Amino acid sequence: MEEYMEHRVKSKAEKFFRGFFKVLFIIIAAILFILLFGYGFMLLWNWLMPDVFGLPVLSYWKAVGILVMAKILFGSFDGMDSKKGPKTKHRHFKEKMRGNCRNDFSKWKFYDEFWKEEGENAFNAFVERRQQEKK
Repeated sequence: MEEYMEHRVKSKAEKFFRGFFKVLFIIIAAILFILLFGYGFMLLWNWLMPDVFGLPVLSYWKAVGILVMAKILFGSFDGMDSKKGPKTKHRHFKEKMRGNCRNDFSKWKFYDEFWKEEGENAFNAFVERRQQEKK
C-alpha cells in the first residue's frame, strides 16, 4: 500500500512539473515570438518604407511600439475577438441569412412558370409606362 501511495505522489509531482514546464516553455516561446516579430517588422519597415514613402528608419523599440499601437487601434491581427471566440458576431448574421435563403429559395421552383405566364407581360407593361412618362 505504501508503494502505491509513493507512486501516486510521484506521478502527481511529475504531472505538476510537466505542466509547469509546459506553461513556462509556452510563455518563453511567446516572448521570443513577440521579440522576433518586432525585429522582423523593423527590418521590413526599414527595407521598404524609407525608399518607397520617404519615412524615417525605425529602431527596434519604435517598431514594437507601432505594432502595439496597431493592435490597440485595429484589434486582433487574425480577425478574431478573443473575448467572444472566433467570429461570433457574424454567426448570428449567418444563421439569420441562412434561414432567409432557405425560405426564399423554396419558392424559386415556381419562377419559370411565373415568368412564362405573367412576368414577360408585366415587364412589357412596365417598360411602356416608363416610355410614356418620359414623353
